[in-house]
Amino acid sequence: MDLMASLQDSIGQELAWQIPLYEQFHRHPELGLAEHETSAAAADNLARSGFDVRHFGGTGVVGVLANGAGPCLLARADMDALPVAEATGAPFASTVPGVMHACGHDIHVVALLGAARYLAGHRDGWRGTYVVLFQPAEETAAGSLAMLDDGLAAGIPRPDVALAQHVMPTEAGTIGTTPGPILSAGDSVRITMHGRGAHGSMPHKSVDPVVLAASIVLRLQTAVSRETRPGEFAVLTIGSVNAGATANIIPDRAELLLNLRTYNMAVRSQMLAAIERIVRGECAAAGSPRQPEFEYYDQYPLTSNDPEANARVTAAFTTTFGADAVYRTAPQTASEDFSRIPDAFGAPYVYWVVGSVPRETYRQAVAAGTVDTDIPANHSPFFLPAVDPTLRVATQAQAAAALAYLGAGAS
Repeated sequence: MDLMASLQDSIGQELAWQIPLYEQFHRHPELGLAEHETSAAAADNLARSGFDVRHFGGTGVVGVLANGAGPCLLARADMDALPVAEATGAPFASTVPGVMHACGHDIHVVALLGAARYLAGHRDGWRGTYVVLFQPAEETAAGSLAMLDDGLAAGIPRPDVALAQHVMPTEAGTIGTTPGPILSAGDSVRITMHGRGAHGSMPHKSVDPVVLAASIVLRLQTAVSRETRPGEFAVLTIGSVNAGATANIIPDRAELLLNLRTYNMAVRSQMLAAIERIVRGECAAAGSPRQPEFEYYDQYPLTSNDPEANARVTAAFTTTFGADAVYRTAPQTASEDFSRIPDAFGAPYVYWVVGSVPRETYRQAVAAGTVDTDIPANHSPFFLPAVDPTLRVATQAQAAAALAYLGAGAS
């Protein structure tokens, strides 16, 4: 049985149960590592479809479906919501104050459950082992680590390839793929600089950390503009500067919160070294009484698609959706922790993006040049994918990518 040929018609029928489940998840969002109801619903759906269900990292869920000799494929969906107050006005809007599925992870979960149920119901059309993984806490980069720390790598079959996808504020019905980097590495750094406090009327008795912080903020931008090779990508953002509490007291310390995005690990290492060198140098020039302190947190790995695997999955998408619906996407400056999972197995992976904005709405915004201002992006309180066709396409994409490896004729 050639499942790939009948994929669109067959999976389109799944929406009857998928849409209510999506609306349920959207009404009841759960933050990272607290996805208890979402996790339980995913596990229940998998068990009813015949998957061997396993749990890792607290709320992480894995379903394993062995179906004869063949390759092993892992597909992942993230489950967590964000601390955002919803403003979409949707009839199925969040009922949890200050928490919202503002990044589309509810679509991801239901799409993967749909693909899992479809493959489980059509086992005569594929061979191998299908592993579906529902990951907590992507938004804090903690979920993949929690699952791996809980024995994931030893607790499931080793995949030959891994898959993941993300809805984005692009045209619904389209899919974007690319070989190589598709999401940036991300690093957040808390930098504490030490000064010497004094009364505001006696600045000569101080080492002013406010002036020091200002110098560092300005100088750090040269790490991009003067130390990064033209054509290489790096974004360095100072998101917070904190020092003192009153107007007439020079404080004894200042704190910067910094975020770095890169597509190249050599550039990342160069930038991190430059950050520390600049901060230490400015502190020495100011006469700081103590060395600065650096705390690295919310660190995301680079997401870089295997070229051969990406070509294979892209070909499957072109067959399923048509060439007009599949395009080569530019790398995104967002970051993800998915790649830690295939990296733990030494397996290649493919990550792609699924459009979620109604076609006419998106095309009108493109024509007007207002995409950045009129189309709500991920993490916005107004972000709400068009359920159909987004959910249908995301489900078909997971199934098509899996069948590219497991289906009849795959090798």
